[in-house]
Amino acid sequence: MLYRVEGIVIRSMDYGEGNKIVTLLTNNSGKVGVLIKGAKKVKSRYGSLAQPFTYGEFVFFRGPNGGLGNLNAGEIYDSYHTLREHLDQAAYASYVAELTDRALQDEEAGGFLFEQLKACLSGYVAGKDAQIVTHLYEMRILEASGYAPELDFCVNCGQEEGPFRVSPHMGGALCIRCSASDPGALRPGDTAYKLLRLFRRMDLRRLGDIQVKPETKAELKLAMRRMMDELLGLKLKSQTFLDQLDKLT
Repeated sequence: MLYRVEGIVIRSMDYGEGNKIVTLLTNNSGKVGVLIKGAKKVKSRYGSLAQPFTYGEFVFFRGPNGGLGNLNAGEIYDSYHTLREHLDQAAYASYVAELTDRALQDEEAGGFLFEQLKACLSGYVAGKDAQIVTHLYEMRILEASGYAPELDFCVNCGQEEGPFRVSPHMGGALCIRCSASDPGALRPGDTAYKLLRLFRRMDLRRLGDIQVKPETKAELKLAMRRMMDELLGLKLKSQTFLDQLDKLT
């Protein structure tokens, strides 16, 4: 069967002497693997389609039982080449790509998430705060995988009045009265908590320019890392590199 999809390359690996297999996040077919024959050759017609983060149209054949597709034709819409040329942007883009690939099953990767990933990569290119953009996308990943935190009321008693603490272990907010049920719950400041609630429901395509104080960003990073570790439990190579890069800046 012939498929025609818009896709973003979230993983690219060598296959054989001259081929590559790419994993795509697509607009209408979830995650799919596609073999691009001859992609490693210098004069390859479609070699550029195998580059990480590339957004384009992919036309491929795939059997009725699914499995790996074989590229028939393709066109690049946006190569996002600057993401591969700047170390910090490459680090963040590699992280969200690996996160997308590892965190989601095919059926969880719908068209909305495809649009969110595209907005995430475009945000990096546009020079928006990479940490904030990444946290927004992490929330979309938690949502798509069924682990979105509840931050509008206490997950233990339903109390809607704050102040709240954040319990990654319990999956959301805890009021002061219930906070004893998780001694490890975080205590972000008011600004950080409001931003976490905003991240929980905001479409990345609506993100404008935003400036966040360093101390607030530190609170956000701690909260999001704890939630990602507790709720998804993934060990990502790109996350390790991103951490190392942060220590140098």
